Amino acid sequence: MDLILHIGAHRTASTGFQHYMTRNARALRTLGTGFLGPADTRNGLLTGVVPMAGIMKPHQQLRRARARVAINLARQRQSGLDHLIISDENMMGAPRRNLRERALYPDIGLRLARFASVFGDRATRICLSIRSLDSYWASALAFSVARGHRLPGPGTLDALAQSPRGWRDVITDTACAFPGVEILVLPHELYAGRPERRLHLMTGQRDLPKTHARDWMNRAPCLTELRRILRDRGADPGRLPPGDGRWCPFDTIQTSLLRETYADDLFWLRAGADGLATLIEETGTVQTGAKPATTQMQRGQDHGIEDRRLA
Repeated sequence: MDLILHIGAHRTASTGFQHYMTRNARALRTLGTGFLGPADTRNGLLTGVVPMAGIMKPHQQLRRARARVAINLARQRQSGLDHLIISDENMMGAPRRNLRERALYPDIGLRLARFASVFGDRATRICLSIRSLDSYWASALAFSVARGHRLPGPGTLDALAQSPRGWRDVITDTACAFPGVEILVLPHELYAGRPERRLHLMTGQRDLPKTHARDWMNRAPCLTELRRILRDRGADPGRLPPGDGRWCPFDTIQTSLLRETYADDLFWLRAGADGLATLIEETGTVQTGAKPATTQMQRGQDHGIEDRRLA
């Protein structure tokens, strides 16, 4: 049985895929593909992989998690599955921590090393979503403001734009945590709205169900929604730019810096990524190697706002 970890870095890409997998779970199991999403991982399955405050010490929590996962995987294998996909974006860490540290998943290596110790040599493939950094940070900031945080100041935006850490660092840390495991990198701009294609790339299966493949949910709040949210809590929405649509908090120079970092990441991936990962860019009429667009509507659901378990 192939064990595939879906750790899409962008939350809406992850939750959109999870929605598709959950809604088609019965049909997919008949094709030999099982799925464990946040409803499973945050309800006990992976509890203790990342230490939680409690009466047990971290190494005890990890040992219990390792045994729990082994039992669950054995049960899945005995059911006759060919592929089992485990998907939880919080395995990488929470976007709010990225904003607090002003860096892109700075502790992902340590986190994933703990998951690697739990899954052992069972993991056969990792699927990682990446996104243009200006869009990634804009989405993370929009959700942050919607959940009660203040609008970011110039210092925060400058720090994010000038951070040297990009997806290359994230991918390298992931490869170090899971040495020898195949890593597929899928640009959000190409695959966010195509969960069935994402699943095909993970498993090689064809004739996958299309039901709920185009459901759109939980988009990052637009400017109109953000202004309403700020007014409702007594804050001044005047700092937001006029108009509707997606909020772009970065100025022209900051946006250029973020896109340049992303372009460097893509160049590194297209050049072979030092043998650590494979970039998958083909999609319909889009030629392999074409630079993905940096704008894309978002899709997903609310798993990412939970504060339980892995966040």
